[in-house]
Amino acid sequence: MRISPRPLAALLALVGLAATGCGSTENEPADETASPMGHTYISTEVVGDKIPGGGPMTLRFTDGRISANSGCNSAGGTVDLSNHILHTSPLAGTLMACPGDRGRSDAWQSNFLESDPTWRLDGDRLTLTGKTVTIHLTDKKIVTPDKPLTGTAWVVTTMLTPDAQIRSTTLDEVRPNLVIGDGGTVNGSAGCNRITGTAGVGPGDAVNFAVATTRMMCAPEVMEVEQNVLRALDGRTTATIDADTLTLRNDNGYGLVLRAQ
Repeated sequence: MRISPRPLAALLALVGLAATGCGSTENEPADETASPMGHTYISTEVVGDKIPGGGPMTLRFTDGRISANSGCNSAGGTVDLSNHILHTSPLAGTLMACPGDRGRSDAWQSNFLESDPTWRLDGDRLTLTGKTVTIHLTDKKIVTPDKPLTGTAWVVTTMLTPDAQIRSTTLDEVRPNLVIGDGGTVNGSAGCNRITGTAGVGPGDAVNFAVATTRMMCAPEVMEVEQNVLRALDGRTTATIDADTLTLRNDNGYGLVLRAQ
């Protein structure tokens, strides 16, 4: 009996299609329309030259700008993400001295980010690939979910002025802090003096502060920190929470970046 080759040919064609389908699934490209803009990422793995001091690297993308910290100073500048290449302007940073290996993390960070690494976004996972280093980062909201505004102890890490972002060893030593109670009460420290008062948490992201302090005098550099803190906590602010970081921006141009304790 003679068997027609057509069923066999059809079967082979189906097998070929199945194999092709499997291959495309395994190598499915990332969503080309996705962008890291508007998100903050924390490094979870570094392949190649490790971050001095251990990191991690934190990258924040917002309004066409990038801010970065890998264990010592924070730095920032403009960023262009075209063609899946991360191209930054020269990064300007704070000038705090850091002990040990962490003191070398700033140069490591600048060298990597200013080398035009490529980027790939797969869901919540961002991969940056440079010439000798590959960094895997995960969306901060996955690593550290948003803390609540009220009931959380917030410690100031950076002061914002109309012209600059300020970090200093004095700021790290005096650790200005505040807690907003569920009833709108405010308690904490401006750096030298104790803070008491109220915070009216309005609709959206508005928070209106009315605070007073004790009257103790401290060293001039401590009082300078305190004055900046109190300027930020004077009247209407806009509050933004990103995982464990709270940013307060006052209508007068001053502000604070705080971290959950």
